[in-house]
Amino acid sequence: MSEGASGGRTARLSDELNRRNSAFDNGLRPEDFSGFVGQEKVRERLMLAVEAAKRRGDTLDHVLFSGPPGLGKTTLSYILGSAMGVRVKTTSGPVITKPGDLAGLLTSLEPGDIVFIDEIHRLAKTVEEYLYSAMEDYVIDIMIDQGPNARSVRLDLPRFTLVGATTRIGLIAAPLRARFGLVNRLDYYSPEQLSEIVVRSAARLGVDIDRDGAMEIARRSRGTPRIANNLLRRVRDYALVKADNFITLDVAKESLSMLEIDVNGLDEMDLRILETICLKFGGGPVGLSTIAVSVGEEPDTIEEAYEPFLIMQGYIERTPKGRVATELGRERVGLSLNGGTK
Repeated sequence: MSEGASGGRTARLSDELNRRNSAFDNGLRPEDFSGFVGQEKVRERLMLAVEAAKRRGDTLDHVLFSGPPGLGKTTLSYILGSAMGVRVKTTSGPVITKPGDLAGLLTSLEPGDIVFIDEIHRLAKTVEEYLYSAMEDYVIDIMIDQGPNARSVRLDLPRFTLVGATTRIGLIAAPLRARFGLVNRLDYYSPEQLSEIVVRSAARLGVDIDRDGAMEIARRSRGTPRIANNLLRRVRDYALVKADNFITLDVAKESLSMLEIDVNGLDEMDLRILETICLKFGGGPVGLSTIAVSVGEEPDTIEEAYEPFLIMQGYIERTPKGRVATELGRERVGLSLNGGTK
């Protein structure tokens, strides 16, 4: 099989998994602010903005969410739509490839609608520039034809709210970032908050769980609700087959151990990254691309999905010369090599 065909198949499989995970997440998402756990300061600011907009009879200011994946950016966007009583149209940066795509999306809106753009930092530069006038003046200028016959047509847009989500806010151009009235960064969750989310999600899934079982799942969820819900789904399957559909502390430990997720939330790829830095390259410094080749993963995936947690937990550090394992990271690899994954 050619490399292109293999890459296409991998992309299709990834899209299918994303659709399935999205469907699973949608069933567990809270529908209003009262059901949203965590991010108290962000939630308070948004509730205030919604109430002020409704009292003015105006649309909500444009909102930008930033932070690691899985913390609730999409969920908050839908909650905003519900709180404002408007529709939410969802798309993502890579999907909007040309200005005509953006024009078709924006001209189909009704007054007050919310447009949610995930991965907004991946918008094409030409598309991004069209957003400036759309966000500020609610108009968009489209070029028709080419050469001597080219002409600009101005389209009036209904007043709408753009909600953008990004995992890499530094890649958003300053002019675009300045047009967002509300900029919010979402942080990782505490185990107590995740435990509350797990209990709520378990009730929706129709599985019994005790507090100790929920806390065990929460502790291994890397501070991320999406991971907590995904682990709950796997533990639920284990409990259904081997524990009469009841998740206790022991059931959670046994199922998560089978998934090779240790008590600190480190999975197989985390350990491979640590072992690569510590064993193959003497603790570093070592470049990201070298680590990626060694573990068989894309550099962007390591940088966005694995590194933030490893850095937050103090296992590795970023330096100008590359990634370096900390003393804690060296100890963790030593433990995994001598005594197996905890």
